Amino acid sequence: MAADKTVTTKNTSATPAALSAEASAFLAELERRAPLTAERRGRLIFGLDATMSRGPTWDLACALQMEMFEEAARIGGLDMQLVYYRGLGECRASPWMGDGTKLGALMGRIQVQGGRTQIGRVLSHAGAQAAKGPVGALVFVGDAMEENVDALCAEAGPLALRGVPAFMFQEGGDPAAERAFREIARLTKGAYCRFDAGASAELRALLRAAASYAAGGAKALAALAGASPGARRLISAMQDTR
Repeated sequence: MAADKTVTTKNTSATPAALSAEASAFLAELERRAPLTAERRGRLIFGLDATMSRGPTWDLACALQMEMFEEAARIGGLDMQLVYYRGLGECRASPWMGDGTKLGALMGRIQVQGGRTQIGRVLSHAGAQAAKGPVGALVFVGDAMEENVDALCAEAGPLALRGVPAFMFQEGGDPAAERAFREIARLTKGAYCRFDAGASAELRALLRAAASYAAGGAKALAALAGASPGARRLISAMQDTR
């Protein structure tokens, strides 16, 4: 988004072999929960805070979204929808896109603006999309939370009921954001991870792992874990929300 430094959940130092032994049953459970078929592409909702403090992260996300598409293409493809909020009550969603170049061009035209968080609207939108058709995952990247935690948990309920994990990636260490992000991840059986400002390598690894899961489910994530610390970190974080 420097010395790359990430504070996440436990077991991030596990070797691929050790992780496989510990997580095989968990990955099988994930596969049963949200089976993917060859007949459909993965779908991922990419939620971003576009308020003024997010400028550097937004620029990084513009670059990293292409890598998410590239990772998913190795598995079978990915359709992604961008949802962002900024300013005084503005919260918008893009069409579903299967072309990283087009999504990148769209993101490049969006400027950050000051305003309060609208995470509840992102969750509500994701739940509505999941009601229309399968969604592999919601990824959200932000640094703050200025809403009622109980209300956010209520908005996360439909995602939990439909088996859509929320991967909540927090920049920085705001305690209110951490509490809310952790609870949303727990309710949806997703994952909470924190990264420091400037830790672009860490965010890159996490986003590629999330795209892999959305495109190919637990099998794809497990296959990536052998070579990707981000995939191992995501699996560990998901285990912690059980």
